[in-house]
Amino acid sequence: MNINIVAVGKIKEKYLKEAIEEYSKRLSRFCKLKITEVPDEPMSDRPNDAEKAAVLKKEAEKITSAISTTDVLVTLCVEGKQLSSEKFADFFANGTVSGASTFTFVIGGSLGLSDEIKAKSKLRLSFSEMTFPHQLMRVILLEQVYRAFKINSNENYHK
Repeated sequence: MNINIVAVGKIKEKYLKEAIEEYSKRLSRFCKLKITEVPDEPMSDRPNDAEKAAVLKKEAEKITSAISTTDVLVTLCVEGKQLSSEKFADFFANGTVSGASTFTFVIGGSLGLSDEIKAKSKLRLSFSEMTFPHQLMRVILLEQVYRAFKINSNENYHK
């Protein structure tokens, strides 16, 4: 199985990079993981609606160039569906039974994702009604993907 993460922006914090590396290492026994960073668009400190729309459009173009139409596309957005870890694991299991080999997750930048990108997704996924920094969301996503593989392999994760 292939897991792709397309994320807007770079990770600068050492502690987040280390966490991503750790989960990447753990996931290597279950899947081929690829993380693609697309540059975030510069904007003013107080962008108006037109500037926000322009930023989302440009980021959407970059995201679109990094995803494949054959992948199972999952967008992370606050208005998405919330799943338990077990239901998330079921999502993977059901996808592979249906013949899916690549799951691509998209994490937007500070403004989120454009409606165009969300419309392409098989699942709009929300981890909480709370807002998380998009850099931290990568770690949370990787942890949940790892947990899903452990659940689907009938392996203990936490004692």
